[in-house]
Amino acid sequence: MRRYVAALVVDSVGGGMLRPFLVLYAVTVLGLGVGEAGAALSAGLLAGLAALPLVGRWIDRGARSAVVATTLFVRVAGVVVLLAGHGLIAFVIASVLLGSGGQSFPAAHAAVVAALRQGRERDAALAMTRSVRNAGLGAGALLAMIAVAGGGNVLNGLMSATALAFLAAGGLVLSTRVTAVRPKREHGLGTPPGMAVLLVANLPFAMCFSVLEVVLPALLVTRMHAGAVWPAALFVANTVLVILLQVPVVAWLSKWGRGKVFAASGVVLGLSYLGFWAGESVGAVAVAMVGVVYTLGEILYTGSGTALVIAGTPPAQLGRGLVRFQLSTGLGMAFAPAALMGLLAVSPAVLWAGLTVATLSGALAVTLRARVVSAGTPAQPQP
Repeated sequence: MRRYVAALVVDSVGGGMLRPFLVLYAVTVLGLGVGEAGAALSAGLLAGLAALPLVGRWIDRGARSAVVATTLFVRVAGVVVLLAGHGLIAFVIASVLLGSGGQSFPAAHAAVVAALRQGRERDAALAMTRSVRNAGLGAGALLAMIAVAGGGNVLNGLMSATALAFLAAGGLVLSTRVTAVRPKREHGLGTPPGMAVLLVANLPFAMCFSVLEVVLPALLVTRMHAGAVWPAALFVANTVLVILLQVPVVAWLSKWGRGKVFAASGVVLGLSYLGFWAGESVGAVAVAMVGVVYTLGEILYTGSGTALVIAGTPPAQLGRGLVRFQLSTGLGMAFAPAALMGLLAVSPAVLWAGLTVATLSGALAVTLRARVVSAGTPAQPQP
């Protein structure tokens, strides 16, 4: 487990160096327009979703660390294409490779953790590795910003360092040699209708990430005329809080059923959306304070969603269950920027009210489904 955690650190530091400057690299080094770069990145993310069924089948055949390592090596290939290629075609190919590796990683990573830990220990391990990755991403982004601030042509150097980080992480993952074990059966939303409810309900939940990264910056800068430092401060505060609180919150909530925690995250997120709506008329400080509530909702959501899927999926179908959940999350994240910004253009009231209703509806659906399962299997408590 230690070598695997070390691999996560190296990978996330590399990812942190790559993500903030990928579009900048496309524009300044490859000479693309912003629109071209954005379209290429979106195409890459969609291509990554298309690769998920293959990943699920590979996991269900017993592979674990090999799948994670492959997602890292695919991203190495993507960065190499960036460094060696020129123009739009090279960036599209690189985006497809980076998108495929990035979209496949969460399911592959969760399968590794499920092979190493069971039950509540697995939930804690998922939370711990999520905190590690957030810390690594933040450290990588900070290193990249320092390098860029130093001037000179450093973007190629950052890309090279990213490729080396992905390559080293892939080697560390392969050295763990994790394969499938057969964990004891756990009960949750494990029936096909129950899982279908979770996958549909997850769509509005997955939009929460675009609230922080897309909607709030637009709201603060263009509508509230706050300085650009406010969105950056919100992002940093969110990252720090996730690093500090993810593990203790998940541990504290271990006495709750995973489905209840998932539903509770919808309520907390819904309250934060209403708070953002009200905070617009008060000022940037109020929006920042509501951001703490939003972060708590995000922690509850990310700390329960994957754990709920693993606990409610038969071991032989774990890969398929994980990739279906990742497909649901990926679709929600892919459509969120356009959908949420479109609603914001109509009216902030339409945006926040619509997002609140959708998220609370998802929370209610998961709650009702969990009650039906519990009522049907009284001898088998909810996880």
